[in-house]
Amino acid sequence: MNSPIACLLRQSSRVITPLAPPLQDLALLALRLWLAWVFFRSGLTKIEDWDSTLFLFQEEYAVPLLPPTLAAWLGTGGELVLPVLLALGLAGRFAALGLFVLNAVAVISYPALEGTALDFHYQWGLMLFTLLACGPGRLALDALIRRQYRL
Repeated sequence: MNSPIACLLRQSSRVITPLAPPLQDLALLALRLWLAWVFFRSGLTKIEDWDSTLFLFQEEYAVPLLPPTLAAWLGTGGELVLPVLLALGLAGRFAALGLFVLNAVAVISYPALEGTALDFHYQWGLMLFTLLACGPGRLALDALIRRQYRL
């Protein structure tokens, strides 16, 4: 069958297929860097005014299972350490999972989160899920370590 659509699909496949691996690597790197910046900036905001952060965790956020002060420390620490790992692509899936959990806890524990802010959290969750599924890509320290040690 030689329909115009079949011809178009064959031609586009010949052009796009060789570009797919480097495009995927760039896309995964872009996701990692963007998400790292979003979460790291949030962590910086929390340490900028620690008293306000503690107040919010005690009065506004209803983090399940953890005392508010511990939740504040763990959440802030996660937002400062995990984005660095994610940006470097070092333990990339671990960092993506940790940030995915932090993001999910934020959605669950802050009932006032709605509208555009809630949409952002859903988008970040989907991006982090993509990194969990695909890994950090070949432009990551994880890939370099695997190549170096043939893991």
